Amino acid sequence: MTTAAVPAPQSIEVSGLTKRFGRVTAVDNLTFTVRPGRVTGFLGPNGAGKTTTMRVLLGLDSPTTGTALVGGRRYQQISRPLHEVGSLLDASAVHGGRTAWFHLLALARSNGIPRARVGQVLELTGLDTVAGRPIRGFSLGMKQRLGLAGALLADPPVLVLDEPVNGLDPEGIRWIRELLRLMAGQGRTILVSSHLMSEMAQTADHLVIIGRGRLLADTPIAEFVSATRRDVMVRSPRAAELAALLTAGGATVRPDPGGGLAVTGAEAPAIGDLAAAHGIAVHELVPRHASLEQAYLDLTANSADYRAGAGTPERKDAP
Repeated sequence: MTTAAVPAPQSIEVSGLTKRFGRVTAVDNLTFTVRPGRVTGFLGPNGAGKTTTMRVLLGLDSPTTGTALVGGRRYQQISRPLHEVGSLLDASAVHGGRTAWFHLLALARSNGIPRARVGQVLELTGLDTVAGRPIRGFSLGMKQRLGLAGALLADPPVLVLDEPVNGLDPEGIRWIRELLRLMAGQGRTILVSSHLMSEMAQTADHLVIIGRGRLLADTPIAEFVSATRRDVMVRSPRAAELAALLTAGGATVRPDPGGGLAVTGAEAPAIGDLAAAHGIAVHELVPRHASLEQAYLDLTANSADYRAGAGTPERKDAP
């Protein structure tokens, strides 16, 4: 999928970054590092400061204080930026009258990239058959693919992508997931934001989670999920009796929405031993961890600025 050896690995380093817009603090003393060789998911509720952080990193906004560096340099200090950092923040920020081919050719010429590479990334992103069409006629998913083609144009060692699967169909989502995993495996540094927790669970190795501009977590995804609340799902024909025994032993037992019992405060082996000691048959005994989505929602519960109301809107009939 790539055409050249990957340049020397480069980290993204955000240190003490603060960005204010008037009285609003969008990013608040944020510090984290994105290392090569893994996909780092950049997560947070709407308004958390993810896009602002990326814009500062890419030189589109100036920090109030602190730094955001790629390979130890500010983006503005990189002489041929596309060769070192591929980025996608807004897929619609293109000239609608240009064709996909000429859009990418202009980027290539301005960065000393061979003309042949344009055809390669068009084929890679599945746009080769529409390369001669004006971009104004592209769907959102097609524009996303074009933005990704631009990010990949110089085969860079660093990728910064804001919601790259937005508008893509299931095939496109799977394609970019596999591409990012492949590129991380080649030693590249990848920072990708997304609100699709199910997709992040399959794509990311590491998570940086922010809320209201502040760091909430910087952790491997496996550790983040395993450290959150967990329980054991138990099914037994003598569920009430088993529940009473577990409660007497200090465990917390509640009905599971799918049937059976959800037990916290006791591990699966202990539950099995307790049931066996009292001659109680157990038909199912499954340790469960919270999903990434649930773990994320638990962590960010107090950091979301926008919440939908519960229930359905009240209907008001016309008089």
